[in-house]
Amino acid sequence: MSEEQTKAKVRARTDEGLASRMAAVEILYRVDQESAYADVLLGGRLPDFAPADRRLITRLVLGTLAWQRRLDFELPHLTGRKLAGIQPEALAIMRMGLFQLRFLDRIPQHAVVDTAVSLAKRIPAARKASGFVNAVMRRATRETAPMPARESNEKSYLALAYSHPRWMVERFVDWFGVENAERMMTANNDAAPNVIRLNLARGSRAEIIEKLTEDGFEIGTPGRAPETIVLSGAPHFESRAYREGLFHAQSEASQMVVRMLAPRAGATVVDCAAAPGGKATHLAEMVGERGRVIAVDLNFNGLKNARDLSRRLRHRNLEFVCADLAVSLPLAPSSVEYVLLDAPCTGLGTLREHPEIKWRLKPTDSARMAAIQSQMLDHASALVRPGGTIVYSVCSIALEEGESVVDGFLAGHADFAIDHGLVGRDEFKDVLDARGFMKTRPDLGGLDGFFAARLIRR
Repeated sequence: MSEEQTKAKVRARTDEGLASRMAAVEILYRVDQESAYADVLLGGRLPDFAPADRRLITRLVLGTLAWQRRLDFELPHLTGRKLAGIQPEALAIMRMGLFQLRFLDRIPQHAVVDTAVSLAKRIPAARKASGFVNAVMRRATRETAPMPARESNEKSYLALAYSHPRWMVERFVDWFGVENAERMMTANNDAAPNVIRLNLARGSRAEIIEKLTEDGFEIGTPGRAPETIVLSGAPHFESRAYREGLFHAQSEASQMVVRMLAPRAGATVVDCAAAPGGKATHLAEMVGERGRVIAVDLNFNGLKNARDLSRRLRHRNLEFVCADLAVSLPLAPSSVEYVLLDAPCTGLGTLREHPEIKWRLKPTDSARMAAIQSQMLDHASALVRPGGTIVYSVCSIALEEGESVVDGFLAGHADFAIDHGLVGRDEFKDVLDARGFMKTRPDLGGLDGFFAARLIRR
């Protein structure tokens, strides 16, 4: 092989390695400058890359966003400037580089520095800042900004050490105590497990796992339910198993909400906030071909996604209704045996998958969402016939959005009561509190933070 051919191969490998990091920087820039959502952008870019690159891109994006407060505390020390005066693409590059230096140990420091400079040179808007990026990244390999003393202001220290807004730290400490709050914030900054739900309408658990294995899936541990699998690696969305609708990527806590409703086979169920369709299709599998799921949501595009998902999973027992449940009742009252309301919320229980919302939420958002959730629960409950069941859930650990909404509802609806019938079921035994509410947290078994209550109409 000639010298030129050797150089060409090296350049090709370098370009391939930079492409994944370039994608990560572009996503970070758009999240920061355009208020875009990381998971949506990742979903659009990851299919262009090999599985190993997908894992790297996801970790770089979500990790940098999760640790942004800590990174932004140190960068002014390293740059000698206020961050607002730094070119935005160059800032995204340095944040990502500093994240790798401080929180990842598999990438050599010199490689992080060289990559950061190469990225700056290849991004037109950041090209003039490449020398500055080089100096800052090299300095970051030699020194760190000193952390403030914990004793002087504990909550401010925790907010910086675990990279959460101070007001959020105050809430977590008030709700769970300092020790539990620290554990939970640590878990919030970790990568979430890759969990899938097997579509048991397409075959047995063993049959589907065999096909997944043939497609290169790394099967890890079983979940709490027969349809739940925790993968050791990432799911393959280009696989035959995906195209044939044998599985859907869905967190275990989200699956447990549907298991909590536990509709009987052949029943009619209304999913009152159904987009993007994970729970609606899970319900469709549970009620079977003779059952029916009516998926209601205000978001028309979200309902289209739910319809597309139902088609991929080959469920033909779903109907879709575009309506605002916070405003009016789209179906006849007292007409349904089972209702699910997984209400829109702050998402405080899903910070591992959506770290950018830490920096966008306000202290008043939980109370604002609780008012909407209460209206929706009022309307959704009117659909339940006597003897029927409704599950109210949110992917939030905020007390205002969970038990406070349920308590307010029960105070005004004497015909409803908490159903304690799940207490003896193994899959719920460690997540139900004394009142029968399901409460999960990422530091307790790796589950997303959910609240759910199963209510029966007398």
